[in-house]
Amino acid sequence: MDQDELLLHVTGQFERLGVPYLVTGSMATVVYGEPRLTNDVDVVAALTAATARELHGAFPSPEFYWSDEAVEQALRKRSQFNVIHPASGLKVDIMIWSDTPFNRARMARVRLISTSPGTKVRFASPEDVILKKMEFYREGGSEKHLRDIAGVLRVTTDLDRDYLSRWSEALGTEEIWQRILGDFEAATLPPPPDSERSE
Repeated sequence: MDQDELLLHVTGQFERLGVPYLVTGSMATVVYGEPRLTNDVDVVAALTAATARELHGAFPSPEFYWSDEAVEQALRKRSQFNVIHPASGLKVDIMIWSDTPFNRARMARVRLISTSPGTKVRFASPEDVILKKMEFYREGGSEKHLRDIAGVLRVTTDLDRDYLSRWSEALGTEEIWQRILGDFEAATLPPPPDSERSE
């Protein structure tokens, strides 16, 4: 099983069960930005205890690793659990959707994207992917999140900057966003003419 097959398997089960979901994280930044290797499929899903039990049947052992205890804890704490495909080393991180203004906004703004012929997968919008990446950077400080954001800025040129500014302020990442913009604009400025560089 490769990553695209795992993505379609997971999202197909959500579709079958009528579970609202969106794909986010590194896979989404690859869709909107520049390619890089990732073994994770990150999905936000409005799972309940009942739909989680039904979902479990689509990930049988030993093909997949699934922990009922981890699922119960994630549902209780509105956190996340993972499903692992040991043969490939691929992993699905399933984040339990919680009812917040930002989550409602990003669920309403999903984009249907074809990852292979005849398929449509619900991805978070590029703006919402950037906003979550900034939150992850604030929490952990990993530079990979900034590199992912820069890749999206370079490739996706029609971003809604007003939406990004508004939500970065609401989420407390405005300083990070302004720094990213400053670094990006400085990196994309054309070099000065030779006459100016020689002065």
